[in-house]
Amino acid sequence: MRREPIAATALVVAKSPIAGFAKTRLTPPFSPVEAAYLAACALLDTLEAVRDSGIQYPMVAWTGDIDRAERRIEIASALKGFTVVPQRGDGFGERLANAHADAARFGLPVLQIGMDTPQASPRLLAESATRLVETGEAVLGPAADGGWWALGLSDPRPARLLTEVPMSTDRTGELTANMVRRCGFQVHELPELTDVDTYADLLEVAAVAHGRFARTALDLCSAEATAHPVKTAVSL
Repeated sequence: MRREPIAATALVVAKSPIAGFAKTRLTPPFSPVEAAYLAACALLDTLEAVRDSGIQYPMVAWTGDIDRAERRIEIASALKGFTVVPQRGDGFGERLANAHADAARFGLPVLQIGMDTPQASPRLLAESATRLVETGEAVLGPAADGGWWALGLSDPRPARLLTEVPMSTDRTGELTANMVRRCGFQVHELPELTDVDTYADLLEVAAVAHGRFARTALDLCSAEATAHPVKTAVSL
């Protein structure tokens, strides 16, 4: 029996997986092309999870030249099922705020994620969006590094204040939650996930994820261990 779509918008904030532009903290041990390829795999897994989650409106806020991306043909094909808008603004907080404003045009709660958590399954996204819709408040998925992997808002107004939240710090999640509460919304916590930023993050996520990212990460790690056994053993 086909279930009813979840009345929400899934917003993916993504950057083109270009060598030297995406996942630069994975170089070394990987080359810029390998790091970008991993980013492409994570993005494709994320788009697939959103598509299979049952969330009604899938949307992507995009930056970067897709023609220079790794796995560009597959990404272009996957994006056909999404409303794609360009990211707008100077800092990351401003781009997030504008992306939420763009997503709000559907008039539904918005669950925003990035492309750094390929382990986020369709079921987890569906449960997160459902909780957002049912509470009519806000949801926040904390990241292990102190940031967050998901932010869901039933009202777009708090997103304007993301410009005031320092991004990429070990208090970004805490400060974002406080900002939403100051706007009068209760924040419901989602499960904690690990963003893939570093080699250690990659190993942790690849061990629990399924799909393109996990397969590619394990293959590249195996190749790296064979090529540099002493260095890899020390890093592990």
